[in-house]
Formats: sequence, structure tokens, C-alpha cells
Amino acid sequence: MPQPKLRTTQQQTHTPIVHTQLYLNNHRPLPKHGSILNLNNHIKTMFMPRQIVEQKLLNFLTDDIGQGDTTATTLIPPNLIATAHVIAKENGTLAGLEEATILAEALNLKTQTQTHDGQQIHKNQILLQLTGHAQTILVVERTLLNLLSRMSGIATQTHTLTQQIQTNNPNNNQTIRIAATRKTAPGLLYFDKKAVLIGGGDPHRLHLDDMVLIKDNHLALSGSVEETLKKAKTTTSFSKKIEIEVTTSQDALKAAEGGADIIMLDNFSPKQAKETAQTLRQAGHTKVLLEVSGGITPQNLLEYANADINIISIGGLTHSVKALDISLEIIKT
Repeated sequence: MPQPKLRTTQQQTHTPIVHTQLYLNNHRPLPKHGSILNLNNHIKTMFMPRQIVEQKLLNFLTDDIGQGDTTATTLIPPNLIATAHVIAKENGTLAGLEEATILAEALNLKTQTQTHDGQQIHKNQILLQLTGHAQTILVVERTLLNLLSRMSGIATQTHTLTQQIQTNNPNNNQTIRIAATRKTAPGLLYFDKKAVLIGGGDPHRLHLDDMVLIKDNHLALSGSVEETLKKAKTTTSFSKKIEIEVTTSQDALKAAEGGADIIMLDNFSPKQAKETAQTLRQAGHTKVLLEVSGGITPQNLLEYANADINIISIGGLTHSVKALDISLEIIKT
């Protein structure tokens, strides 16, 4: 069976900016500095210098290696050259290929591919070809696959949910964003959030300093919704948005009146969320963004999408990841 032609990735000799780039169906790249809000019309990017990403990846590999791969050094001659294919074992949305390539090239492996992050991949598709010292391929195998499978799993789930919204949302004139949360694995925040972006979702906050997000424990220590919002608006920079979590329609109205930019409806049913949205809109609060969070599943997603809200945040995108099945197979030596 003839192997597909693969594109060689040249070894980087400078320090480019690593960015996630999504493509239209005709594979023409989108503009490099678009918004991160609309999958259909804009590129979605996360920027980090290649050397920093490379160091993060090498740290992961260092944790796995310990004092060296005992099995590989026992069985494999040190100068044996081999070629391996990284292969999808199921359909999904590819994410993490850029990281897999960076890690492989950092170890002086040659890489070839005809795929890209954001592409819909199918079972038995070759995603990446590696050529170099066989011991090195075996050493990097699990770290490379772990990250590629995890990121692709996150992107696949995010893509599935965003497609449900785009296909079935009755309010076609309203943009509803599927957003992640900060429930990421320690050390993997950048990669988890990037995978959400690749899948067509919104990363939400990346770090605590991104915005003011007032939750129940803040309110327990700070006071009422009104008092807390007043304090936040008085002391927070104009450059930061203010979001507040509420558990009742009454508090949602108080939050809107207090000038919140975003109101998070925590653990509201679809019916409660819709009634609260109607109450706020009827009161003239048409600019405040409404976010729903808690208890959202693929089964009730469309009910929330029909509740006149703007953001649906789902912790399960990153805290309960189902990795995409991807393997590495040596094909010749």
C-alpha cells in the first residue's frame, strides 16, 4: 500500500512565535491577527515563543525519562536509525501536532506531515512521520503521544459541542461561545486552553490576573452583591472586566444594576436561565453578557443555547478529558 506524501518540517534555526492557526475548508490560512471569538471568520491564536514551548515540553520528557530508558538502551543499538508513523486510531479534531513537532525536532528527529492542527482527522490517518535515532524515538514516544492525544481529545469534544450550537441554535443572529474554565491539569494550562481554541471554543480566563471574577467564596468574605461590585468597580483598573457569579434571578438583577460586565448564572436550569435573561432584558440590561455554568452536558446543551445567554462554560472540556486514541508505530530501520 503506497504511503501518502508527507510535508517536511524544516528544522528551526531562529525563535519564531508559536501560534495555533485554524483553516477554512479550502485550507487557505486566515488572517494572523483576528479575533478569538468567531471560528468561521477569524483566526484563533495563542502566542508563545518557540523556545519557551520547547522547554516546557522537554521538562515533561525529563520527568518521564528519569535516569534513562533502560529498555531502549538494553535492546537497541545506539546508532540505529529508524522511521516511525504517528497514526490516528479514531476520528477527531487534531490538536498538539505543533507541540509534537517541536518536541521531536528538539531531539534532532526529522519530521514530516501533511496534516495541521484544527484539521478533522480520520481513523488510520498518518499524522506525523519521525526519522532519527531509534532510541530517541522510543524515549519520546509516550510524552509525545500523551500530549497529542490529550489535546486532540479536548479539541474534539470542543468542536463537537460548538458544531451542535452552530447547527442547531435557533438564534442564528446571536453568537454563543463554548468556553473552558480554569479546571485544567497543573502544568498543562497553556496546552489545554490552546486545544479548546483549536476546537473552536473560548479559553475564558487563563490566569487570575486576567479579570475580576467574583464567586461565592468572595461574596462570603466581602459582603453583598451590591457592596462587592461597588468595591470592585472602585478599585479595579479600567482595563479589567468584572464578572460576578449569582445563584438567583434577584441577585442577577442586582449585579446588572451594579454595573457588572458579565453575570455568571451558576447551576441555573435552562428554564431558570431563560427566565432570568428575559427579566434582565426587559429591565433594559441588554449589554451585560450572561454566562451559564454548572450541570451542562451534551444532552442539555441546546436547551441552554436557547436561553438567550452568551457564554456556556463547561469544566468537563479540560477536567474530564477523553484522550483521542493515537499511536506510534516503527515502520522501518
